[in-house]
Amino acid sequence: MTTPFRTDAEIDLPALHGQACRCVLHARRRLGGALIGAGALAAAWPVAPAFAQQDAECKRSKIAGLAPAGQLEQAAGQQYQQMLQQANGKRALGPKDHPQVQRLRYIADRIIPFTVGCNERSRDWKWEVNLIGSQDLNAFCMPGGKIAFYYGILSKLQLSDDEVAMIMGHEVAHALLEHARERMGKTMLTRGAIELGSALLGLGDLGRSAAGMGAQLLTLQFSRSDESEADALGLVLAAKAGYDPGAGVTLWQKMGAASKGAPPQWLSTHPSGESRIQEIGARLPRVRPLFAQAPKPEQRFAPPKAAAA
Repeated sequence: MTTPFRTDAEIDLPALHGQACRCVLHARRRLGGALIGAGALAAAWPVAPAFAQQDAECKRSKIAGLAPAGQLEQAAGQQYQQMLQQANGKRALGPKDHPQVQRLRYIADRIIPFTVGCNERSRDWKWEVNLIGSQDLNAFCMPGGKIAFYYGILSKLQLSDDEVAMIMGHEVAHALLEHARERMGKTMLTRGAIELGSALLGLGDLGRSAAGMGAQLLTLQFSRSDESEADALGLVLAAKAGYDPGAGVTLWQKMGAASKGAPPQWLSTHPSGESRIQEIGARLPRVRPLFAQAPKPEQRFAPPKAAAA
């Protein structure tokens, strides 16, 4: 029997969303939930070989080099731990034996070995995967491999494991492609942020530097090209992990249905639609062979029970 936890808690962490991937998939959003299932996954996954099919999806912008990756990842980690602490204080930090926590970590365990083939930095990331006890429809991956899913996206959309893998692959792809770092670099260029650049390069107090990064990231949104890149790489990662990339289509069909009437907050600047579904469908012939060759998951999980209407 699992320990009771809340799935509707509210935590006010505005700085956290500056660090997060602003997905799912993607919009400005507040953190409206509490974390379920704390604790880091094992730091050392077996490293999967790089594969040529991933090369085209793994190109990163040179502009990202303007913002130091290490300090950005450190700041993200600090904000992530703050989220865990606040959730714990609200009895919304669930146990590691919760079935949905186990589910997310099992899927992550299959995806993460393929990240090094795309971004060598990910070899040293302290990956963590947790579930936020909120009824919001959301998920994100912060720089440095800090992943969180909202309970609502699993329960309200009744996602299959393949669909969960599509979301996770997409979110992880943003971190691998360093889109947050790229957006910060562009912000520094457009604003001529010399003083901010000095802080980011560690020429001042580290705490102020980390806070500066959070403030900058809070204003960032991913572009449509960023989203397309994350979709493409996410499909590859999930397919190599043994999850059916065709679930990318059904996922967005569910998201489209959920957006009828009052759209979820995550669709406000990143709408779903036929164009996205068509784009994912066009990529399927390329990634299906990866799925066909991949070892398939030995374990399958059911979504949580849908909330009563």
